[in-house]
Amino acid sequence: MGERVVVERIEGDWVVLETDAGMVNLPLTALPQGTRAGAVLQRTGDIYTPDPAEEARRRAHNLALQDELFSMPE
Repeated sequence: MGERVVVERIEGDWVVLETDAGMVNLPLTALPQGTRAGAVLQRTGDIYTPDPAEEARRRAHNLALQDELFSMPE
């Protein structure tokens, strides 16, 4: 199994990935078509594939944190 990376942002024809080793810049063409900021990808060698289950898990976790942070005390 490879490394999970997160698309930090897309700048024109380039993408900035957050990896275990830090930030990495790649041409957008190196990623699957339709990749967007915030996407979680599985990297195996030079191949990147979407990881929708991990992306959904992270989004749910972040929403729960937002709810906890911004909830009104009763």
